[in-house]
Amino acid sequence: MIKVSNLDFYYGSFLALNRITVEIKARNVTALIGPSGCGKSTFLRCLNRMNDTIPDTEVKGEVIIDNIDIYQDEIDLTKLRQKVGMVFQKPNPFPQSIFNNVAYGPRRLGLVNSKKELSIVVESSLEKVGLWDEIKHKLYDNAMGLSLGQQQRLCIARLIAVKPDVILMDEPASALDPIATSTLEELIKNLREIYTIVIVTHNMQQAARVSDFTGMFWLGELVEFDNTAIIFTSPKHKLTEGYITGRMG
Repeated sequence: MIKVSNLDFYYGSFLALNRITVEIKARNVTALIGPSGCGKSTFLRCLNRMNDTIPDTEVKGEVIIDNIDIYQDEIDLTKLRQKVGMVFQKPNPFPQSIFNNVAYGPRRLGLVNSKKELSIVVESSLEKVGLWDEIKHKLYDNAMGLSLGQQQRLCIARLIAVKPDVILMDEPASALDPIATSTLEELIKNLREIYTIVIVTHNMQQAARVSDFTGMFWLGELVEFDNTAIIFTSPKHKLTEGYITGRMG
């Protein structure tokens, strides 16, 4: 699904990512771990060119998604970000109704042809994130009235509604309580049957619980990438072992 080759990323003259090479398999959950400031989120944003919005940045190398180099000049960024969506640390629902939050993308992108079709997309998206039964009786209430955990699942439903292939998650549970975090983790495990998911997390237990593969970042380098079970039981790199055991980072 995603093949990254010799990726360098610069903030001005600062090299934030150094020759990252990795293949991310389709319909799996890949966790990115490592200390703060080591390049995890920067790398995540490289996968849908969100870093393009930051002045004085530069990318070298290749990011191939479904056999297309997303850093070609002719790439349509709107279509790319429809295909490769992002979920952020803090839920960011629009200050409007629950229904209109989920309907926003399909309406704007012309993905539906009727109100009935739109309603089906909204219901299906909310069902996929486990929200439909909780909020079906208040679809036209303001989304800001939902709990933080519900808001985060709503943001995922809003993303799902535009039919992505890849879901990027940047510490999606960092603002949530333990119960909401557990619900979100179960959702992630269910969604990997349909989507390719890449998640940044500082929570080692969370990475171990939800991911199939794990990449360890350190000072802008991907020092180790392997099956999650191997990373957490017999890592090959001393930095990885030191970080997951709490002795470093």
